[in-house]
Amino acid sequence: MAQWDLLFSGATVFDGEGTPGRVEDVAVNSGVIVARGLNLPHDAAKKVIDAKGKWLLPGMLDIHTHLDLEVEVAPALDEVVRHGTTTVLVGNCSLGTCFGAQESEGQEPIVDCFTRVENIPKAVLRTCAKKMTWDNPEDYLAHFDTLNLGPNIAAFVPHSMLRIEVMGLEASISRAPTEVELQKMEAILEGAMKLGYLGLSTDGLPFHYLSNDPHTEKRIPTQFASFNELRRLLKVVRKYDRVWQTTPIIENRLKALFYFTLTSGRLFGKPLKTSALSAMEMTAAPKSAKLFLGVAKLLNSKLLDGRLHFQALGTNFRVWSDGIVSPLFEELSSTAELIALEYDDYEGRQRLMGNVEWVARFRKEWRHGRTGDDFASWKARRGLPDSLVIREPEKLIFDGAPCADWDGESFAQVMSRAQLFKSGDRSCARSDSEREAFDKIDIELRDDADFVLHMLRTYDKSFRFYADVANAENRSTLAFLLHENTLPGFNDSGAHITNMAFFDSNLMSLKLAKEQGEDVVAKVVKRLTKDPADIFGLDAGSLVLGARADMVLINPDALDNWQSDETRELVYRDIFEHEQMVNRPDGIVDTVYIAGEMVWDGVHGATDVLGKKPLGKYLRSADADVIREQAEAAA
Repeated sequence: MAQWDLLFSGATVFDGEGTPGRVEDVAVNSGVIVARGLNLPHDAAKKVIDAKGKWLLPGMLDIHTHLDLEVEVAPALDEVVRHGTTTVLVGNCSLGTCFGAQESEGQEPIVDCFTRVENIPKAVLRTCAKKMTWDNPEDYLAHFDTLNLGPNIAAFVPHSMLRIEVMGLEASISRAPTEVELQKMEAILEGAMKLGYLGLSTDGLPFHYLSNDPHTEKRIPTQFASFNELRRLLKVVRKYDRVWQTTPIIENRLKALFYFTLTSGRLFGKPLKTSALSAMEMTAAPKSAKLFLGVAKLLNSKLLDGRLHFQALGTNFRVWSDGIVSPLFEELSSTAELIALEYDDYEGRQRLMGNVEWVARFRKEWRHGRTGDDFASWKARRGLPDSLVIREPEKLIFDGAPCADWDGESFAQVMSRAQLFKSGDRSCARSDSEREAFDKIDIELRDDADFVLHMLRTYDKSFRFYADVANAENRSTLAFLLHENTLPGFNDSGAHITNMAFFDSNLMSLKLAKEQGEDVVAKVVKRLTKDPADIFGLDAGSLVLGARADMVLINPDALDNWQSDETRELVYRDIFEHEQMVNRPDGIVDTVYIAGEMVWDGVHGATDVLGKKPLGKYLRSADADVIREQAEAAA
């Protein structure tokens, strides 16, 4: 009689411990790993899977997502699962849904906070918000038991939503909390820590704005908190050995360093695990990540006894824009003013772009640091720009242009021909379509600022282009993935739904590792599985006996010729009634298993069980320690 449900035969097993891969068999029964070794008996299993030549890994973790909304309308999260991810973390960047929709007196905090920060259309957010029936952190966790979850999920308490819950939206962005309100925030946070939340998330990026009138010029609530407020709240997180997830205050480097000292055990009695964004090679400031990592080295030294790491993106940071609708352009005040208008307010954008004062401000900001004759340009040439927005026309590439001839070309290339055309050389137009497009240009094209202004006025949101914001050609990506003060697994899945598609970051991490040999693969697998599971206190990321059978089979040969940019695409998704950027490589992920059940087949896609029954579950932080102790006692 069969004693096992599954037997993986002859796989090269990378178990997440960092040890080199070895060929062995792995048996699964009742959703857990029950045996490993050579030549396990095939007749002891109900089903034998021939895994020769394939890698068997623990299911990978996506440590930074904004799937808080999507999980409510499509809990299978199939776009995540297809990449071998079996655990996702939500509630990042101070935004989340553990307090429900929080709607009152005409306010829509979910819509107000998520729309511009994560570039999710309001209609999509409202669809998701209608699914929310809870209004407190305990019921939020309980509601996951009612969903047919695909991957496991774990959540931070989001600081912006915590402030709104205690103070109300208006007060949370206009005044400091009273002592009573601070004590209430501390009590709610402590209750959440006892329930197994991951910790607290905050945000410091200067271009994260609210989206609803009359607050479109206000940043999200977390950014109105004082150092003292954060210190008090993080004292609670520190007490339970949980994690502070945050983004740096990049507009004030000294202030950012001061806030990061909150990680220090020397200064605050006990180290605070701190997970910050992010380690990558920025196109505009290539050396900035080295500065961040230098800060981490200092704060993690014996002198200060900190626990700071920066999350590392394992792929190139390519961002698409629909006209001006893009996270890139919130950093400039002129373009942020355009984005703040309602998505369908075409007339409002046209009026603004016709305003003389606005045009002058736009031109000044667009050309800032690129004129070559001022201090800002001097700093930019040395990798210390005042702005990280990619504005160089040779780095902006059409991909969905109003003239099909332009797709794959840079703004600089098209602008050069347009300037010739407008100067009288009509023969430079390569087609009737391009000639028609150039005839629409009704302003002098002095420089690329004029060209961009023309494109926005003429085509509004109906043209697409991209820029590689960081990790161009993945020159330094692997070094960041392996750095002692980083943590890989940052994908931003579920955010910026028409702008980014980083679901594949973990797979690209494996590809980059494979290029250096299987010893490096073993290290990267550990970085994508056991390391984050240990830091966040989760029962995940391992293939030890007794572990949950969350696993992925990889076809390593398929990694060799794969280029992630070639598999990123814009598709219509029925669950949102809207388009979304996804990444769907073929052949790399052979199969994915959650709790011992196959949920993804690389040939046929989602299996019959994905989204039809509960598979993953809510993982409570610190449960992993209890489970590990029980397993060791049983052994």
